[in-house]
Amino acid sequence: MTSLTPAHAHGLPLWRSLAFALAGAALITIGAKVQIPFWPVPMTLHTLAICLVAAGLGPRLGLAAMTAYLGAGSLGLPVFSGTPERGIGLAYMAGPTGGYLAGFLLATPLIGTLARGRGWLGTASAMIAGLALVYAVGLAWLALFIPAPKLLTAGLTPFLLGDVLKIALAATLISGASRLKGRPA
Repeated sequence: MTSLTPAHAHGLPLWRSLAFALAGAALITIGAKVQIPFWPVPMTLHTLAICLVAAGLGPRLGLAAMTAYLGAGSLGLPVFSGTPERGIGLAYMAGPTGGYLAGFLLATPLIGTLARGRGWLGTASAMIAGLALVYAVGLAWLALFIPAPKLLTAGLTPFLLGDVLKIALAATLISGASRLKGRPA
C-alpha cells in the first residue's frame, strides 16, 4: 500500500519537508538578527545559519528554506538584517545588500550539493565555494551603489575574518552532527 502523503526531498513526507524548510528559514532569520560585536564591523550569524541550513538540509530542502526566507522578506516581514530600520520588503531587497541575498539563494544548493557526504574539510570547502559565489554576486550588485575604488573595502574585506570563523564553526557542527548520527559528514 502506498502512502497518502507525497514524498519529497530525501523521501520525506510533504509535511515534514515543509517543517524542515520553515525551520531552516527561521534559523536564517535568527542568524540575520543576532549581532555580535566584532572587528572591524559588527557580525551577524547570517552566513553561519545559511551554511548550516544548506549543508544540514541538503540542496533541495536548503533551497526551499532560503526561498521561504526570501519570500517572507519580500512580503515585508522583518526577517533581514537591519529590518525594519533600513527598510522592508522588495525595497530592501533592491537596495545595496540585495546582491548578497541573491548570492545566498544561489549558494545554498551549491553548498548543499558539494557538502553532501564530506568530512570537515570537504564541508568547509563547500561553504567557502558558496561564500565565494555570495561575494561575487553581492559585489557585482553593490557596484551599482558604491564607486569601484571603495567596493572591496565596503563589501568584502570587513567581513572575511568573521565569515572564515563562521564557516569553521558551521563545518564543525555539521561534521559533529553527522558523527553523532553514525555517518560520515
